[in-house]
Amino acid sequence: MVGAFQGAGVVVTGAGGGIGAALARRFAAEGARVVVNDLDAERAKHVAEEVGGVAVPGDASAIVADARDALDGTVDMYCANAGVAFDGVDAGQALDEKAWATSWDVNVMAHVRAAHELLPAWLERGSGRFVSTVSAAGLLTMIGAAPYAVTKHGALAFAEWLSLTYRHRGVKVHAICPQGVRTDMLAATGSAGDLVLQPTAIEPEAVADALVKGIEEDRFLILPHPEVAAYYQARAGDPDRWLTGMNRIQQQWEENL
Repeated sequence: MVGAFQGAGVVVTGAGGGIGAALARRFAAEGARVVVNDLDAERAKHVAEEVGGVAVPGDASAIVADARDALDGTVDMYCANAGVAFDGVDAGQALDEKAWATSWDVNVMAHVRAAHELLPAWLERGSGRFVSTVSAAGLLTMIGAAPYAVTKHGALAFAEWLSLTYRHRGVKVHAICPQGVRTDMLAATGSAGDLVLQPTAIEPEAVADALVKGIEEDRFLILPHPEVAAYYQARAGDPDRWLTGMNRIQQQWEENL
């Protein structure tokens, strides 16, 4: 895999900071030509200038055509990294229609729309790579964040579907599922994040390292926190026991609100 990213056209959405910026930096360092996308045009421009890439600001759902033009017509890898999170202590307080609609649009449908635009060219040439930043919440769940947990499950399901449908036609798919990562999004999770995510939080650069290693090993599921694999197995093996354990964490959180 030495030089595997040299000259590759890479798009990273939500790359104005956090995991996205770390991915942009890492792929640029590996020799890729990087498009930096973010809703915040100034942040996108800043990171693009830092990595020698091109800023394509705007809604991640609608930038594939502009990103392709910026890469001289070819997107080799698309990192669907942009995401949103909203808090909600219980089902009643989490029933915010706008929060659900925004979460579904950004965390799931942006991936669907991007894949729809990218797949024809990838299938025609027999190669392409789609990276979905899912979060361990997509494998497990997250207290106090119903729209986030549910839509991240949707993002993982879509990535799985892409992989099983197109892998024999040259399309590679990777799902990154970290737990806590020291970003603005983690800081915004409040007391729930402090309880569940902060103790084992890692830097965004560790996520980028894990992704590159996962690509080198041709793995679909990439776990920057390796312990998540055991949690995922426990959840599948005995759902009631796992839910009881998660409910204890929920109760612990409620006691400290």
